Amino acid sequence: MRLVSMIALLGLTACNPVQNAQVSKNYTEAGTNGMGFAAMQSFGPVVTTRTQRANAETAHDFLDLEFRMESGRANPSFSRFEGPITVALKGDVPPTATAEMTRLISRFRSEAGLPISFAKPGDNPSITVEFQPRAQMARVVPMAACFVVPRVQSWAEYKAERDGPKVNWTTMTSREHVSIFVPSDAAPQEVRDCLNEETAQAMGPLNDLYRLTDSVFNDDNFNSVLTGFDMMILRLHYAPELRNGMNEAEVAKRVPAILARINPQGEGGSANFKRIAPRSWVAQVEGAFGPRGSNAQRLQAANMMLSIALAQGWQDARLGFSYYAKGRSLANSDPVQAVAALQEAARIYRAIPGAGLHVAHVDMQLAAVALAAGQSEQAIAFADRAIPAVKRAENASLLATLMLIKAEALQNEGQVAEARALRLDSLGWARYGFGSERQVRARMGEIANLGARGHRG
Repeated sequence: MRLVSMIALLGLTACNPVQNAQVSKNYTEAGTNGMGFAAMQSFGPVVTTRTQRANAETAHDFLDLEFRMESGRANPSFSRFEGPITVALKGDVPPTATAEMTRLISRFRSEAGLPISFAKPGDNPSITVEFQPRAQMARVVPMAACFVVPRVQSWAEYKAERDGPKVNWTTMTSREHVSIFVPSDAAPQEVRDCLNEETAQAMGPLNDLYRLTDSVFNDDNFNSVLTGFDMMILRLHYAPELRNGMNEAEVAKRVPAILARINPQGEGGSANFKRIAPRSWVAQVEGAFGPRGSNAQRLQAANMMLSIALAQGWQDARLGFSYYAKGRSLANSDPVQAVAALQEAARIYRAIPGAGLHVAHVDMQLAAVALAAGQSEQAIAFADRAIPAVKRAENASLLATLMLIKAEALQNEGQVAEARALRLDSLGWARYGFGSERQVRARMGEIANLGARGHRG
């Protein structure tokens, strides 16, 4: 399940990988503010890197992904599809969804070796992706941006069965039909993110682990495009040595030899085994980043996150995320303490291989605080440092936000022409990241308000 996107401004976060962005300078007719509105940008081929962790650590992570559920319950049996896997899109399919799924299927085939394709007309697909209005989905599962359900083939069937045993993943020993539900009115990036995470979970592991910095199997929502680690996990999930219905001990016995075969460079090395985060900490994450509650309640939840993380003795991404939550929650009320918490988060993330995108999210928060404080040069430096990692991660909403922050800082420095050019360049990415022109203009207005606050200061 992909949680509701964590986007705010001073609390500015897009916890919503890539080279060769296909840039277009084709602008439409000027809008009401005299600014041309750009055609939507898109990304080129994904370029992933292999995980750097030892195979023994990957095996430990794999078992926690496979045999534990997000709810905290145990999953007693290994399950997967057997034979060719087919996918069908139905409902009010967004304009970009077919191209995104085509791109994703190509990656599954080439990077994970999976026999997956679109279902032919009239066929009964293995995976049905159904698009429903966001408001209708929120009435049923308010915290989820999108989610995956076993043994049903439509939204109507899911609503009828959602409280019964049919949709219980822990009773499955094999997979035949799975449905993914995605908002039909989501921004193109959210559609892509949902397809990446939910299709991977429809076929593979069901759990998410906050300790994984280089994976979409993590509800911190920093990574949103499947990584090299994720593709290796899917390749492992479909290894011929594994069978439907195996228990954890049976899978654990076979995994080391499979990893030695598919990832020989991971043999040896130092493994860092980590326990699953307690439910008490996960509940505070939901409080700190969820759509409900006041700013004071979010700060209280963030403080509890940090207290639990310190009590657990963590030195990994979960401690960084706890400091990040605190800094984000304090950004409006106490910028000095916010910066201190964010800098501590950045220090922790910089020590973790594969956490460059996490550092970029922190830098975006710091850039926003600097802009509001009138520290334009510092805001520009934070944005410039973050942008390369954000481009590699294909995060258009975060990229557009950083570009707009930098543009406001340039404006405040008197570099008016440069600021205007950068705003125009940001708009195509903003269209992909935020969706409608109304949402893009709202984000531009929020960042302009930060710039105005800093200029007055």
